[in-house]
Amino acid sequence: MDAIHINDFNKHKIKEDDVIKRILAGEKELYEILVRRNNQKLYRVIRSYLKDEAEIEDLMQNSYIKAYTKLYQFKLESSFSTWLIRIGINESLARLKEKGRLIHLNDQFFNSDNNIVLEIPDKKQLNPHDKMIRNEAKHLLENAIDQLDKKYKTVYILKEVEEMSLKEIAVALDLTVANVKVRLHRSKERLKEKLYEISNDKSVFEFGFSRCDKITENVMKRIK
Repeated sequence: MDAIHINDFNKHKIKEDDVIKRILAGEKELYEILVRRNNQKLYRVIRSYLKDEAEIEDLMQNSYIKAYTKLYQFKLESSFSTWLIRIGINESLARLKEKGRLIHLNDQFFNSDNNIVLEIPDKKQLNPHDKMIRNEAKHLLENAIDQLDKKYKTVYILKEVEEMSLKEIAVALDLTVANVKVRLHRSKERLKEKLYEISNDKSVFEFGFSRCDKITENVMKRIK
C-alpha cells in the first residue's frame, strides 16, 4: 500500500478493530497504520526505562515485530496500544536484565541509570530567545521526571503526558486502579510545583516525525 493510501486511512480514522481484522485476513501492509498511531506512546513508555536512543528504537522495532507475529492472540475487547505497551515494557525489562541494570525492590524493577536527558526536536520554529526558554523548561521537566523511581515515572508519563485513563494504565502495567492512583499521586508529590505546572506540554520526550517514519519503514520491511 502506498503512502497516500495509508494517509487516507489515518485521515478517516479507520477503526482499530477493522484494521486488525484486515491485517489478520492478509492485508499486512495495514500494520503501518498501527505503527504510526502508536510510535509516540511506545517511545515514551520505553524511554521511561532506557535512555540510549539507538537502544530505544531497537526495542520499539522488536516490540512491533513481536506484536505483529502474535497479533492472532490479541483480544479485540482491549485496545491495541495497551497490549503493545505490555510488550514494550517486557522487552525493556528483559534488556535491562541482560545488561545487569535491574534492582529488585518491593516487586518492582528499577533502572539504576537515570541521569541522562534527551535533546528533543521542536515542532515549531521559535526565535532564539523563546527557543532557549522552552528548551530549558523542557530540560528541567525531563530531568525532574527522570529522577522519579521507575514505578512512579512510568505511571506519570502514561497519565500526564499520554493522557491514558487510570483503567488503561492499570491494565497495561498489571496493577489495580487503586495502585495506579497511589503511584500517580506520589509521582506528583515528588515533582516540584513549578515543574508540574509546565508538565502539560505534550512535547516532552517527543518522537519526531522523521524518527517516526524511520521506525515505521524498518518495521514494515521486517514483516514483508
